[in-house]
Amino acid sequence: MARNYVRTVSDMERYYYGAGNSMGYTYTGSELLKSDSPMLSTTAGTYQAIYGRKVWSQLNQEFNAFSILPKKPWERSGWRVITDKPNAGVVHGGIAENGTLPETVKPTFQHVAAKPKTIAHSFDVSEVAVFLADKDDGMGDMRSVLKEEMGKHHAEMVNKMLLLDSDTAAGNNFESLDRITAGDGAGAGLTGLRTAGGNEHVDAPSKLDIYSIARATNSWANAEVNCAANAADASRRVLSLDHLDTIFQQVWERGGNPKVILTGYDTLMRLQQLLQAQQRFMEEKRVTPTYNGVKGVPGIEAGFIVATYNGVPIIPTKDMKKDGLSRMYLLDTDYMYFSTAIPTQYFESGIETGDPFAINRLGQEGLYRTMGEVWTTFFGAQASIRDLK
Repeated sequence: MARNYVRTVSDMERYYYGAGNSMGYTYTGSELLKSDSPMLSTTAGTYQAIYGRKVWSQLNQEFNAFSILPKKPWERSGWRVITDKPNAGVVHGGIAENGTLPETVKPTFQHVAAKPKTIAHSFDVSEVAVFLADKDDGMGDMRSVLKEEMGKHHAEMVNKMLLLDSDTAAGNNFESLDRITAGDGAGAGLTGLRTAGGNEHVDAPSKLDIYSIARATNSWANAEVNCAANAADASRRVLSLDHLDTIFQQVWERGGNPKVILTGYDTLMRLQQLLQAQQRFMEEKRVTPTYNGVKGVPGIEAGFIVATYNGVPIIPTKDMKKDGLSRMYLLDTDYMYFSTAIPTQYFESGIETGDPFAINRLGQEGLYRTMGEVWTTFFGAQASIRDLK
């Protein structure tokens, strides 16, 4: 030992133990540190999360458009309509003193036909997946989870069908509200989606035909439409209350009376902003509009009822088509409803129900099915506003 080397206990520990010695101690400066190997939650092979059986959906699957439509049983596959008044509405009936009786007249009748459509959505799981779902950290009753989620999916898909663009033919899907509330404005005396000029909203007049009706030659089948002169983005109009007031007036003049306004959340918010500036009374109370069991977004009643317009509830839906702002449909549900041929039913078959031969594999398959069609018996009572910003 060097002379005067050991003057403190630390000098002695360093002299005898040194750095990194066999006792597992490391000397640094004036401190003695231990070289530990702790057990942490991140240590491989020691921890695994248990996720549990509850599944929390992160999706908005509302189906307000389908929910607000009244549901009626399918009784027949067509209906009759009166398309023109007796004597074409010309004023008549006056006779001279001791004159002969006037000639008889009658209204114009026409047939409208519609066939029910079938919408189906299915899912399946293997026998092994069903078995393991109840073991270890499985989902538990996997069939029950899928059945619940697919039921919501089925209704949401119907909702999306109802809100497809008028330029999209229905095909095997249910007719859309955009097509029902459409109009052919070429020579019909209405503001329609097909104009006399170019840059039309639909690429062919036949796209507006519905229920075997050619709207280009049957103006009575046109709904009231408030749209821009053409489909260009630059033609979109700034939403104002005049758009609503005008369409209400047009529908009233044709004999309709809107019962609900269906739109998107963005247009609803814009209406809130427009109406809030016109509040007239200091007293306020919250109003939540409801229609056919569907609740809308709460508004404020203060002179004007922001959650409604002209007393008609405003119901938002996430799937509404947007042209800058979401479109607006004014629906008179006295004359519009979902005609139900077969209500939504759930079917299941497979190994769990003792019939694997039906699906030709060792698993389980589920199916949701709805049969029907959206009907309107009075086009003039329906309306739409679009091309807004």
